[in-house]
Order: sequence, then structure tokens, then C-alpha cells
Amino acid sequence: MRDNINILLVEDDTEIARILMDHLRREGYGVTWASSGLESWEDFREGTYQLVLLDLMLPEMDGFTVCKNIRLISDVPLLMMSARIEEESKVRGLGLGADDYITKPFSLAELTARIESHLSRYRRYQGNKPDSTHQLYNDGLSIDLLNQRVQLHGEDVVLTNKEWALLTLLASHPGRAFTKAELYEHVWNQPVAGSSGTVTVHVKSLRAKLGDEPHQPRWIQTVWGSGYRFVGDPLE
Repeated sequence: MRDNINILLVEDDTEIARILMDHLRREGYGVTWASSGLESWEDFREGTYQLVLLDLMLPEMDGFTVCKNIRLISDVPLLMMSARIEEESKVRGLGLGADDYITKPFSLAELTARIESHLSRYRRYQGNKPDSTHQLYNDGLSIDLLNQRVQLHGEDVVLTNKEWALLTLLASHPGRAFTKAELYEHVWNQPVAGSSGTVTVHVKSLRAKLGDEPHQPRWIQTVWGSGYRFVGDPLE
């Protein structure tokens, strides 16, 4: 396998997927194929990938949503593929964090060149990326991403998997307002129908464990009519 590079290929057309998989494997890449948006999101969360090739028109969850979800937790190179050539689609995809946009049909040689270019750029970026896996905040909160540990005034706070996922997602994007639908889609990995009450219950439980008062929030602030944002003050 070329430098242990694993690519997540997201394509619902079986014939196109077969052609791309065969080519990429001949080039020495490891390839995992997902045929739907939800499947790709599950694969990405469970595996380790150095690049994502993502079709836009997908069942269950479209490519734009998959891109948005991936970008919330990873800076991995992401190339969108689509037969749609409208400028609006390209702008939207790039605005959500895609690194490149390639219009079908494309040559396999062009695809390989783009992949190699983005992987090279990503390696340089990773080499200069600061270590930010452990964050301390005023008022005694500590979030250790590497060891999946939360402490308050030096005491461990025991969180459920969903509470941990909510906290780390919010804390990784301080000041960004997340809707309840976005939080549900990202954390529960399911369509958003009926998401509001579930998210509210889990945030309430998380706040209780952190001793965070909704009306005087130290860490999780309610965005009325929308959702929540993280407002913790990092310890200098």
C-alpha cells in the first residue's frame, strides 16, 4: 500500500465505484467504498483515512452534509465529485470545507494527480500542526481529547458517549452556534426527524454534570430558537 494511504470512496453508482476502486488500488492506495451518505459517515468515524473522494448526489445523506460533518472533526483532504457543473454547487462545496471539486467525467490520470497534490499538501500541514489535544478553561474545566477525559476542579466527570461527543464537538468549535438538528445528525448519525427533544435531554444532563447553569452559562450557552454554542474561556 502506498505509504499506508487509505482513501474513503463515497459513490452510489456501482460501476463508477468499481472503476475508481480498481484504479486506486492499482496505484497502491487502500480503498474503502461507501455507497450512501450515512454509510460513509459511519465508515469515517470508525476508520482512519488520509483522503476522502465524495460524490454529491447520494442516498440517505447528501455529499454536502457528509462534507460538513467530516469538517467538524477532521482536516483530511476532501475532493468532491459530481456531474453537476453549476457554479453554485462548487461554491457551496468549497464553502463547506471541500479542498477540491472535480466534474464528471474526468480522467483517471487527472484524479491521481489531484490526489497526490492534496496528500502532499496535507503531509506538510500535519508536520506544522500544533498539539491541541488537551484544553484547560477558567472555572476549572479540563478536556483531554487524547485520553477522552473530562475533569472539573481536578475531579473526573463521568460522561456517556453521547455527552462526550456533544461536549467535544461544541468545544472544538468555540463560539459557533450549532442547531439541534446539526448536533443530532453529527452525534447520533441518524436523520434529523425528532431530534430536538433528544438533544435537549442530553445537553441538560451534560450541564448538570458540569454544574453549568443555563441562565449563567460558563461553558454551554443556549442559542434561543436554534441550539447551543460553547463559550468556555480558555486558560492562558
